[in-house]
Amino acid sequence: LPEAYRNFPFLVSESAEDPMGTLRCVACQICEKECPSQCIFIVMERDEKGKAMKRPKVFDIDTSVCMSCRICVEVCPFDAIKMDQVFEIATTDRFNALLLNREQLAKPNTYFQQIHPTEAAEVDARLAAERAAAEEKAKAAAAVKAAAIKAPPAPPPAKPSA
Repeated sequence: LPEAYRNFPFLVSESAEDPMGTLRCVACQICEKECPSQCIFIVMERDEKGKAMKRPKVFDIDTSVCMSCRICVEVCPFDAIKMDQVFEIATTDRFNALLLNREQLAKPNTYFQQIHPTEAAEVDARLAAERAAAEEKAKAAAAVKAAAIKAPPAPPPAKPSA
């Protein structure tokens, strides 16, 4: 198939060993809101106290409704959703088998590099540059903090004598 061929979306994970723990998706729900056919359903995972954990607890795509428009891919700020090339999706169960869940949608970045090598190389280079910039910023902030701790406090200003 040509590299530009697209069928249905899938979720990119950084690791093949732990796809659920390394999903790029942070459950921001932008793709769900922008989808013209409303075939994406996302619920953010929360901890015991109710605080958002920045990953999807539920991420479903109803492929019986999806029209492969690629809008979800275009609006994702985290490059977490991409278009797959799998076209053999025939099934005898038209209700449950066409509703893909998070586990079925998660595929490793190596798979994305195989089916869309040009786009994957661009995305990986940009993400690596963003990570390096974030690390440099964190190192600079740590150096400033360390310098502030080591520097003696300034003496109080002397009071003018009258």
